[in-house]
Amino acid sequence: MSQLAADPSHREPVRDSRQLTTTSLDEGRHLAYTRYGRPDGVPVVFLHGTPGSHRLGALFETVAREQGIRLLALERPGYGHSTPWPSRSLRDAGTVVSAVLDDANIERAGLVAFSGGGPHALATAVTRPDRVTRVDIVSGAVPPDVIEDQPATQQLLAGLATRVPTVLRGLFRGQAWLAARLDPSVVVSQYTAAGGAESIPDDAAAIVQADFVTAFARHRNGAVTDFRNTVSDWRVDLADLETDVCFWHGENDTNVPIDGVRRLTAQLPTATLRVLDEADHLQTLLQSGPDVLARHG
Repeated sequence: MSQLAADPSHREPVRDSRQLTTTSLDEGRHLAYTRYGRPDGVPVVFLHGTPGSHRLGALFETVAREQGIRLLALERPGYGHSTPWPSRSLRDAGTVVSAVLDDANIERAGLVAFSGGGPHALATAVTRPDRVTRVDIVSGAVPPDVIEDQPATQQLLAGLATRVPTVLRGLFRGQAWLAARLDPSVVVSQYTAAGGAESIPDDAAAIVQADFVTAFARHRNGAVTDFRNTVSDWRVDLADLETDVCFWHGENDTNVPIDGVRRLTAQLPTATLRVLDEADHLQTLLQSGPDVLARHG
């Protein structure tokens, strides 16, 4: 019996009855994903944040079904049930997405990304434009060259990922241990502005908690790799981007301040920006979800 199961103070995160599918990457690695919405719907790949897992896709199960969307929520290498790939760069994002599409027998799909999934969506659209129909990025992280004032927490995590990754892995292990035992609001508060956690519905908060716990259930490498890659040279020439991109961003986002998103949007001829005036990082995801998926239906 695991320590978590034996501990009477352990809070079991909300369960997800969806069955995971596992496909293969190169060098014996495995990639996990699951499906939400309509099995025969329009295909859309959902890219979770940093950290994250397939569990976040459950936020959109109902709306995806209503709008005729087949949402494929993958777990990037080193998260959840996917094998670690510590040496991967953002240029490998297209390989990861293509593996899911190939396994699902899908030629092209839309991409919807949240937070730290944003760079992976942009990289995929640049390196594998033949597999992507359109891109929608919600509360997305931006390249370091458009950031003028990075939040202190993001600076700390990025610094640890770059200089002392073992320390950051230990930190994530401890956070996941606590997250599994405490109220979901503790996790939600990491993605909301001050006082914003109270505005998140209980069912959504439970999914966010489960997403965080699942992300670190087996590995901590995924988040360390993502933080390192996001603050480094992306090695992706966004000037080559030809796919339509829409950024959905909250004016009150304290995790990824909107100024950097405005600068990035201005640099990309195919990009547009939709601003949610009163929303923070997580509120933007919840409020924009139906409209985002409607763009793909």
